Amino acid sequence: MTVPQLVSIAPLLKSLTEHGKVVATADEIAAAIKLIFGNELSVVQCSSLLSILRITNRDREPLVLARCGRGMREAAAQVDRKALHHIVLSRGRKEGSYRGGFCDIVGTGGDGWSTFNVSTTASILASSLLLLSKHGNRASSSTSGSADLLQAIRPKAPVIEAVTSHALPTVYENSNYAFLFAPTFHPGMKHVAPIRKELGFRTIFNLLGPLANPIEGSIEARVVGVFQEELGPVFAEALRLSGARKTLVVCGEEQLDEISCAGKTKCWRLVERPNPAFRGPRNEEDEDFTTSDEEGEPRTLVDIQQLTLEPSDFGLKEHALSEVSPGKLPAENAELLMRLLRNELPRHHPVLEFVLLNTAALFAIAGVCDSDASDMGHGDNGEIIRETGPGGVRWKEGVRRARWAVESGQALASLEKYIEASHAATSR
Repeated sequence: MTVPQLVSIAPLLKSLTEHGKVVATADEIAAAIKLIFGNELSVVQCSSLLSILRITNRDREPLVLARCGRGMREAAAQVDRKALHHIVLSRGRKEGSYRGGFCDIVGTGGDGWSTFNVSTTASILASSLLLLSKHGNRASSSTSGSADLLQAIRPKAPVIEAVTSHALPTVYENSNYAFLFAPTFHPGMKHVAPIRKELGFRTIFNLLGPLANPIEGSIEARVVGVFQEELGPVFAEALRLSGARKTLVVCGEEQLDEISCAGKTKCWRLVERPNPAFRGPRNEEDEDFTTSDEEGEPRTLVDIQQLTLEPSDFGLKEHALSEVSPGKLPAENAELLMRLLRNELPRHHPVLEFVLLNTAALFAIAGVCDSDASDMGHGDNGEIIRETGPGGVRWKEGVRRARWAVESGQALASLEKYIEASHAATSR
């Protein structure tokens, strides 16, 4: 095995610590972070870099996050983008302003609430109508991470490690859903794992997860939760700089990285508008709907809109976080997940309505709720809720569609297809 040649970043560390002189740029910081994935930094310089970024708050600058997120994606296992585009064209279900692209719902974690696995469950519900690319990992600060939950499903759990960059397009040929297990797609993170553990405080890597989806350039819409309100505008701008379009960044007033079922949630919404300077094809199907790292003028420009949401905007009642924060182990959460998907929970069960809130938000941001017709399939009465709430969005229509995903059995069917596709991937 070839031992990597270590690179010294002493000049960068000096510029980061000497105020008033040469200021390190976001690109320089990102280049140093990228060295970590190839194991090209010494332990001392790696820990120094992470510590200085935290102490100086450089790791909370939108441009630094955007550039480091890009570096992390470039170092990740690469996916065939043409194959993904073919999946969107052949399997994506266009509706309203949703173009049939890939979506994600993810949080930074670290909010300390240990709530039920809301974003993972919401991603499964949403895959009844959307193509879902759920990027996640095992728990670091909670009792049950997204990977832990999926692996605890019984009687048959998915083989999450089998969904590799090479297998991903094939998985999507048979499933709307795929879980992108972070260690599989970001193998270079193993070099920094022991350093992060010994440092014992949050570093930039606690923020990069939502910015490092391996198919970022193919993501059409997403909901991103942050654990501190002050991170909301930072993430919104970092995502805008990364090329994201349809996005809702959320933080519950309890400093919760989900849309809260207990009260108000501060939100930062990325809203598209036509770009008059765009000179590309006018037919949307003539181009690949990538959202980052593009050359030339984009089809649309993006503005950031701030708003506040609460359960009543979705037509739902409030539930105290104590009702959805049991801090249970993966097996218990997986059992509750399956009961939810089998439509065995009471209609107003706190966990169910917590999940419906967040699923509805992704449906609304993706654009399916903009449709003036509804033909989701069996169990859909077609009675669209046209009422709009904050931001002029049909949040209640999102809940109607999320309830349909559960009550029709389509969310459960989507999960089962993913499980089968992951097992099939092991034989290739």
